[in-house]
Amino acid sequence: MIIKLINALSSMKAAPGILLFLAALLAMFMENSPLSGLYGALKDTPVVLQVGAFIIDKPLLLWINDGLMAIFFLLVGLEIKREVLEGHLSSREQFVLPAIAAAGGVACPALIYAYVNWGDPETLQGWAIPAATDIAFALGILMLLGRRVPRALVIILMAIAVIDDLAAIVIIAIFYTHDTSLLSLGLALVGLAALYVLNRKGVTRLGPYTIIGLFIWACVLKSGVHATLAGVAIGFLIPLRAENEHGQSPLKVMEHALHPWVGLAILPVFAFANAGVSLAGLGFETFLHPITLGTTLGLFFGKQIGVMGATALAVFTGICRLPQSVTWLQFYGMALMTGIGFTMSLFIGTLAFTHVENASAVRLGVLTGSFLSALAGAAVLLWGTRNAKAIGAHDG
Repeated sequence: MIIKLINALSSMKAAPGILLFLAALLAMFMENSPLSGLYGALKDTPVVLQVGAFIIDKPLLLWINDGLMAIFFLLVGLEIKREVLEGHLSSREQFVLPAIAAAGGVACPALIYAYVNWGDPETLQGWAIPAATDIAFALGILMLLGRRVPRALVIILMAIAVIDDLAAIVIIAIFYTHDTSLLSLGLALVGLAALYVLNRKGVTRLGPYTIIGLFIWACVLKSGVHATLAGVAIGFLIPLRAENEHGQSPLKVMEHALHPWVGLAILPVFAFANAGVSLAGLGFETFLHPITLGTTLGLFFGKQIGVMGATALAVFTGICRLPQSVTWLQFYGMALMTGIGFTMSLFIGTLAFTHVENASAVRLGVLTGSFLSALAGAAVLLWGTRNAKAIGAHDG
């Protein structure tokens, strides 16, 4: 039944964004209702996996954040590899514009957050929270706007989001990794070496990659490096240009199989588990908490300033140019959409902070900044599209 439902929803391009939104609403409802105790108990449910002396004992919330999200990052790794080798980032002309825009969109929000939190080393740890873009939410809104949005703009947003994800992966690996176990990390590297050998030998069956990938994930989980990074590394080592017995690319087969499960199941589950914010005692001063304020300003103002500023500088200096079908007003609407940082921002927040008060401040900031970005971005895109049509009709 679940498989049939996922297959049916996968044909709706906006479905992942809609489900993310509904899952976040459900989390907010449960956190602020008599069901809040049940909601908390569900996330704290202990789940134990043991094989001999090897044991993983974590609450359900961490299985979602460390386990299910590793599958999400596996898909991210597959998408990045495909886009770089033969997709929207495979040529200089396709790569330069979104790369410059993404660089500005990562740096400016981080700087704004750091400025707001500069006096507190503890809250400053969350500087990367507003640096990411949620592709499922942003694309979901663009799909709801339909054909009024130029296809070139959708491609640019996808490319920016992919580069954002790559930047987030690097940030997590460098700044949010603690207490590394060299033995576990060494075993993970042995597993990665085995995947590399399989790739070079032309092995196209996904079974061996999956089995070794589970071993790598378990080793990385025990190593102190965040387990989701194992998913990215595994994704990079799945063959793209080799063909299996059916003449298909193993990477594309895996990507196609994972897409509906990640977009329609894993990300909504993650949103449900991480988006619950208590509204008890919520007042204006709550939004002035340094983490909340830095995250909100970073997502809403930092993203649009960074993306627009970096792109304008690159275009006016002749480094790159906007596609002919895209106006600056439409591009600005897309820049606002990059401020929807929901999934990756919440995820980085779980790595940066464990204290309940700080975690709640992260959630409130991410939800506020993402909501403002989505609302303003949709409005500007609708306005920009209407103006573009009016100008075209006048010129005709």
